[in-house]
Formats: sequence, C-alpha cells, structure tokens
Amino acid sequence: MKTDLFQAPDYYNLDDLLSEEHKMVRDAAREWVKRDVSPIIEEAAQEAKFPKSIINGLAGIGAFGPYIPEEYGGAGLDQISYGLIMQEIERGDSGVRSTASVQSSLVMYPIYQYGNEEQRKKYLPKLASGEWMGCFGLTEPDHGSNPGGMTTNFKDQGDHYLLNGAKLWISNSPFADIAVVWAKDESGRIHGLIVERGMEGFSTPETHNKWSLRASATGELIFDNVKVPKENLLPNKSGLGAPLGCLDSARYGISWGAIGAAMDCYDTALRYSKERMQFDKPIASFQLQQKKLAEMITEITKAQLLTWRLGVLKNEGKATTAQISMAKRNNVAMALDVAREARQVMGAMGITGEYSIMRHMMNLESVITYEGTHDIHLLITGMDITGISAFK
Repeated sequence: MKTDLFQAPDYYNLDDLLSEEHKMVRDAAREWVKRDVSPIIEEAAQEAKFPKSIINGLAGIGAFGPYIPEEYGGAGLDQISYGLIMQEIERGDSGVRSTASVQSSLVMYPIYQYGNEEQRKKYLPKLASGEWMGCFGLTEPDHGSNPGGMTTNFKDQGDHYLLNGAKLWISNSPFADIAVVWAKDESGRIHGLIVERGMEGFSTPETHNKWSLRASATGELIFDNVKVPKENLLPNKSGLGAPLGCLDSARYGISWGAIGAAMDCYDTALRYSKERMQFDKPIASFQLQQKKLAEMITEITKAQLLTWRLGVLKNEGKATTAQISMAKRNNVAMALDVAREARQVMGAMGITGEYSIMRHMMNLESVITYEGTHDIHLLITGMDITGISAFK
C-alpha cells in the first residue's frame, strides 16, 4: 500500500489569507484523506464501488453540512471552511467529494433554508452525523440543462400527496435514506418534497458501467404513485429558484473541490518529473516539462485566488449565481487541463492505477458537465454581462 506523499502547492502564500480555524479545519480534512481515503480509493474505483466505510470519517471532519448551525448537528463553520473541506476531499477523489457535496448543499441546505423547524430537527442531526444519507432529485431523463421542463409531479390527495415521475444521474441514490425531490404541483409550480426510503412505490436502481466517478454511487429515483405525507413538503420556498439556490451552494463547493484534484495531479507530476531519468538526467530538467509544470502551478494559483475571493463574498452574502458559475466553470476546466498535462509528463505510467492522474481525469469529465455544463455556465456569464438570455 503506497504512502500518500501529497504536498499542497501554495505559490502565492494564500495560507496568509486564512484564519487559524480555516487552516485547522483544512489540515484535519487533509490528514483524514491521507489516512483513510488514499489507501483504498484506487481499489474502490477499479471495482466501481463506493466505500461506505468512509461515511463516519466524512462526518467526523465536518464534511456533512459544515455551515449548518451546531444546534442542528452541523459544525457552524463559514463558507471558506466549507470550500477547504471540499478541496481536500476532492484531492482524494471527486466521487467522494460528490457524496459530501450532495449531503451538504443539496440535502441539508434545502431542509435548513426551505424547511420548517420540525423538519430541521428531524432530519439535519442524523444527516450531519452520517446516520442518514441523502440525495437530490432534480435532473430527469429528458430534462438536464432545462430543469424547469421537468415532468415529475404530485397531486393533492387530501391527507397526502401522490408523487409520480423519475429522476436520473442521482449521486448517493442507491443507498440514500432520504431524497429531496423537486416536482410540479397541479398548477405547474415546483416544490421540494422529502421522500423517505421504504415509502411504497419509491425505488432507487443503481447506474452501472460508468467510466467516471467510479468510486461514487449513482442511480435513479423512481416514483410510482408514492404517497408522501403533507408534512414532508418544504414550505418556505417554491419555484425553480429553490433548487437552483441549492445548486449555487454545491457549485461553490465544486469550484474549491476541482482545485484539490488539480493540486494532486500537479504534485504527482512534479514529484515524478524529479525522479524519472531520461538521457542521464531527470525529465524535470527539460524545457518542455518545465513549461507544463509552470503552466499548471500558474493556473492552480489563479484558481485559488478566484475561489478565495468568492469565499469572502459568500461569507458576506454578496456572491452572485453568475460569480459562482464563473468559478465552477473556470476551475473544473483548469483541473481537467492540469490532469491531461500531468498525464503527459508521466507518460505511460500516467494511465495506471499506480497513480491518481487517470482517475482524476475520468472523474473531471463528469464534473465538467454536472450541476451545469461547461457551456451552460458560459451562457450564465453571458446573460449576466449582456442582460440578454441565450436560453430562450
């Protein structure tokens, strides 16, 4: 079993911008990834199995709802701490970060923001501890970039709602205890409903044969006349803006997480380049290899600065959807480019499970299109700067 030798690059001394609490939270997450994720993640990806044994560890480092108040089981941390935790987890694996992102931003966040006090007390402590795991049902087989076109719906049956429809590409669904599901009422208005495992007509078939996010569990949500208690409706926000607000939080976490994947690829390639000998000297001494490495650290540093500033804006309640989209789009594309360049530095060794590069690269091919595709985020920026929507 290989030792995790990762050393985080910080070319512009960004640590000076972090509080002692930020660094303590990050370092705890970093050490946990080195100890509990790195030794098992390659085998989990090869076998296409989510390692459920890490759930308690994720909860232990505060990865589930880190910004949720302590009274509901969260860690009560700020948004930069949340980002740093996501960065460190994705340094280990994007699929593991997806599990934490979904639990935090797509399940706990809407229950906290849009739910009532009874719902918060019932669900949030168990989600924060990892006793319950959740998933988020928005994407449908025929509605991805256009979630407002969803056909999943519910009807008022007097003492309950009757839910019908299907959701696709749902992280955590195969083992989730609850699902926060977005569906249209009889007037076509979108609402959030908490659907619990065991409700008759609710099933979660797993999606197989993935080449990406192989250490993450992905599946469907099927609703066949599911009777949902009326108290499971999230009462405090409806309309498409409700699920999109959750995605803002998740995309923010992704913008940090992608940096972690890039950092791991860069660190791996840098170390390899100093050890790999060709023509009687390390390949790090060749100009073209130095060009690759210098460009990697430049782009990582730019992304770190972009995301740190976004975290400050998020803490101040000033971060906009368009700003979050820009960071998500830029940083994931950056990470994918870094992964590809790192793979070339390492030659044939870069494709093996001996190193993390190819796993990161395959994972990032999903990250670049989920929770808003690369192109959709570009159009969000375009709409923001021109005032004209290209979607309709």
